[in-house]
Order: sequence, then C-alpha cells, then structure tokens
Amino acid sequence: MSAHYCVHGQITSPSMSKSSRRVSVADIAASALRNRHLARAPLWLYEHGLGRLLGDRFVMLEHQGRTTGHTRRVCLEIIARPTSDSLVVASGFGTASQWYQNLRAQPACDLTVGAHRHAATAEFLSPAQSQRTLTEYQRRHPRAWKQLRAVLESTLGGPIEDLPMVQFRFTHP
Repeated sequence: MSAHYCVHGQITSPSMSKSSRRVSVADIAASALRNRHLARAPLWLYEHGLGRLLGDRFVMLEHQGRTTGHTRRVCLEIIARPTSDSLVVASGFGTASQWYQNLRAQPACDLTVGAHRHAATAEFLSPAQSQRTLTEYQRRHPRAWKQLRAVLESTLGGPIEDLPMVQFRFTHP
C-alpha cells in the first residue's frame, strides 16, 4: 500500500504521476457530500439521541416532503443566531435543494440543536440579508469559511455567487 500525505490541503502519494498527484481535501469532501450515505451520517447521531456530540454549530431539520408528506431530515451547519429563539442556515446547493423546496411549500418544521428540540417556522432571507449574514460568518469563522467555500465550489463545479439562507424562528406554545 502506498503512503499518502496531506500537504497544504492537498492529498499526495509518491506513486502518483506528478500531474495527477494532488487531490484537494475540498475534492474529497465534495465527493463525500455527493455520497448519500456519507452526507447523511450525522443524522444517525441525532436519531440515536447523540446530537449533542455535534455541538451547537449544527442542526437537524425535520420537515415535510412537499409531494409525499413524509417526514424528511437533513443536518445543516448553523450560520448565525440573530436572537436567542432563531437561527440561520445556508442552502449550499442553492434553491434546488430538496429541503429548501420542501420548506417553501410547508415552512413549519422541527429543529434539534444538540439535545434540544424546537418547533420552528422557516423564513427565507432576501439576497441582501443573506449576503450580510454570509459576510458576518466569514468574519467570525475565516478558516471554516475557506474550507466550506472550497468544498461547495468543488461540489457545484464553479464559484459561489450567492447562498440562499433560511432563518428559523422557534415557535413557543
């Protein structure tokens, strides 16, 4: 088995030709995002009461399928927390994401952050609001943004023009 090395975010192997030697970490992560089983792996933690292991930067969103009405789940990174009873996520795959389209049809949903579950309502941010939120995220988490941007651009096959964002407001009984 040949050795692989990670140098400046690139995976290399001595047995690879010089022209094909570098595979970026972003390319590997993008491949993982395109693999349904790997992309859905964090859901297992939430479904088994272990969501707290992912901390408070991730949320499991439970929403209704717009066609089937079945409960759907997705794990997303929290981009911002504007108030104590709201949070914002970005749709890395744009408005074509199934969860995004499902929320357009039915904005009522449930969120699990860590071990805490909340009923919520989705509100779609304007492009200007999304850009302000993204700029603030980049300021607060420059290293995370650099990696996330590379992964999204590799996955999408081009530069990120804008990221649609959704703000969830917790509903209290």
